[in-house]
Amino acid sequence: MDLFEKLYDEHENVKVRFIGFTTEHTRYDFGIVYTNMFFGKPLVVCMQTGRSTLLDNKDIEDIDHLQSVFRIQTKEQAADLVEFFMEILPNMPFETQYD
Repeated sequence: MDLFEKLYDEHENVKVRFIGFTTEHTRYDFGIVYTNMFFGKPLVVCMQTGRSTLLDNKDIEDIDHLQSVFRIQTKEQAADLVEFFMEILPNMPFETQYD
């Protein structure tokens, strides 16, 4: 372990929400980890593909980002995800942890 400089090693009890839903064209299954780490942004994991990202309300405004991260085929499907995430993600101001 002398080769590595540890940056952090945190233990935290977190709230996790698992939610599955369908739209007209697609089924989604997500795990959402609410943590104090990562600027307070929830960690969103697609349970079907294992792809994950940190998301807050500002991030979901970028439909191209959602489409890329979760490999969504169409803008319509990505717009469905935006609507879903707008409803379930907490609205919190972004605060940087670095000065």
